[in-house]
Amino acid sequence: MAESFGSDPERYDRTRPRYPDAMVERIVAAAPGPDVLDVGIGTGIAARQFQAAGCRVLGVEADARMAEFARRGGLEVEVAHFEAWDPAGRAFDAVVAGQTWHWIEPVAGAVKAAEALRPGGRLTVFWNVFQPSPEVAEAFAAVHRRVMPDSPRNPWAMPALDDAYSVIFAKVADGIRQAGAFGDPEQWRVDWERSYTRDEWLDQLSTGGDAGQYPPGTFEELLTGIGAAIDAVGGGFTMRYAAVAVSAARADAA
Repeated sequence: MAESFGSDPERYDRTRPRYPDAMVERIVAAAPGPDVLDVGIGTGIAARQFQAAGCRVLGVEADARMAEFARRGGLEVEVAHFEAWDPAGRAFDAVVAGQTWHWIEPVAGAVKAAEALRPGGRLTVFWNVFQPSPEVAEAFAAVHRRVMPDSPRNPWAMPALDDAYSVIFAKVADGIRQAGAFGDPEQWRVDWERSYTRDEWLDQLSTGGDAGQYPPGTFEELLTGIGAAIDAVGGGFTMRYAAVAVSAARADAA
């Protein structure tokens, strides 16, 4: 599933949501300086926002296709799995990861982040979590029930913050604690929203990790049904997001 994201980096970069400026600004303000290591930089969506906030950014990315796209946009990227990446004596003020830390082994990742951080540096990993209105959630969930009635997973049937992401946040925090190099992790949240047309939403769905995991024809049927659901509410809708971060400072902060 992780390897599927690099199959169409142009679409991924075009359609994936950015992060709220307030979250980026809080991460920058909490760091002791401007040097940022972006883990799982992908196409550079978050990295460009940190650059715009005045940071110097180095990316680490396991997918060479995503890394090349980010480089074409002017970013410096090293291709490696983060747990095996070598800081080579370099030190950073912040280690960040947008929408990627759930692919990192939580303890090994936190240990590696501590190796890369200078005193006072901070590890902050964050995600955009869908928060659809009840009407939109039920319409999308109904499509999934109709197309895949026997599937044990319906991504719209339960609030994401109460389901998969709460588990992710707990694992991240536990990994940071077990690394033994950080203060107690904090959780930050910024709520924001974005309006989508029918075509914009369907384009974005095609970049999800689930897209290539469905049986042949099933994903196309899902897209058709979700497109019809959006048409039924006027051809567009507003998706609310919660940008949620788990953040901790190195314990030996000056």
